[in-house]
Amino acid sequence: MRLHRLPDVMHRWLPGAVWQGPAAAQPTVYLTFDDGPIPEETPWVLEQLARFDAKGLFFCVGDNVERHPEVARQVLAGGHQLGNHTHHHRSGWSTPRPEYLREVARCQQALDALQPGARRFFRPPYGRITPRLHRTLHPEYQVVMWDLLTCDYDRAYAPERCLHDALRFTRPGAVVVFHDSLKASPNLRYVLPRYLEALSEQGYRFGAL
Repeated sequence: MRLHRLPDVMHRWLPGAVWQGPAAAQPTVYLTFDDGPIPEETPWVLEQLARFDAKGLFFCVGDNVERHPEVARQVLAGGHQLGNHTHHHRSGWSTPRPEYLREVARCQQALDALQPGARRFFRPPYGRITPRLHRTLHPEYQVVMWDLLTCDYDRAYAPERCLHDALRFTRPGAVVVFHDSLKASPNLRYVLPRYLEALSEQGYRFGAL
């Protein structure tokens, strides 16, 4: 079973977290991309977004930022935003609290070197974060969850089905998660351009958080 949308009870556990984007006169979705930046996938994603004048928020693994700063700069040059996804993609449920906070801080250090003074966004890998960790991070970071997880990383998920379900679960204001990763590549490269085209034809725009 693929969980495209987290239970509403999670909203109460994480007060102040973003699950949907701001309301807009025109139907709008808010695209996010997790796990990059990497040269194999992220530049291709930027090309697709540019075709539709779409903006994205890229939740970066700090280790990837350190290894591929030129790709992270491409994201910023395209008018997109960078967010924190910990330095080594750690789970907030299984990583000891002090280590997890060090992971967040190290990733943020790499991001701040590229975009000093920028608003700080954070998304917990796997969506796994405790209420206590959220309370600690929330004053400094805008924690962003999601309204729609495309599950593009699932290699057993047929690309056609992934696209069908992503469109079926999309609604105005949705924060949508894709992954600019090698694992997600087969689905991402099929789904993303078709998803953008289909929603554009339905009158959607692709906004920035």
